[in-house]
Amino acid sequence: MAMKHFALAASLLFGTLAVQAQQRPVEEPPAQKGFNRDNLFFGGNFGLSFGHYTLVNVSPQIGYRYNRYLAAGGGVNFLYSSFKRRYNVGADYKENYGNAGLNIFGRVYPIEYLLLQLQPEANYVWGKIKYPDGTSARLDPQVVPSLLGGAGAVIPTGGRGSFVAMVQYDLLQNDRSPYQNRAFYTFGYNVGF
Repeated sequence: MAMKHFALAASLLFGTLAVQAQQRPVEEPPAQKGFNRDNLFFGGNFGLSFGHYTLVNVSPQIGYRYNRYLAAGGGVNFLYSSFKRRYNVGADYKENYGNAGLNIFGRVYPIEYLLLQLQPEANYVWGKIKYPDGTSARLDPQVVPSLLGGAGAVIPTGGRGSFVAMVQYDLLQNDRSPYQNRAFYTFGYNVGF
């Protein structure tokens, strides 16, 4: 059922973008040599979720739009997640994970409002597990590589801002990857270009 809702939302989003693309002709600005600070953009992702599964994600990024088709940049990742399952009164299973890392990304815009992205990351991951019998175990901290591949849409908000919605997947699938073995969705906001 959720997949049907996602497919409907994606169809509406891409249909809206297609209509907007038809309404505005794309004009290429004259090529400028060297660094142009107007091509810088700032943004990233911010996420919160509370309940049996708690997630706090703060991942700012900075990038540079080289031309209409290419952009690249980098950023930092800060992620905290906690999962709790209650077996009976006073017997909880709980996992806590922390994650801090660096990333770089490259984007290709095959058409104006759609993007494809590759994002290599190095994340320092640590954690703790509390078992229902009251014992606990710490996970050995380690640097975990990830390679996120994704596709998404850029939704202009007027001026120099835009929302970015993406679906991504960790192509490396390390056992300690913070992204696990599933596709995930990110929503962010960019200021610039």
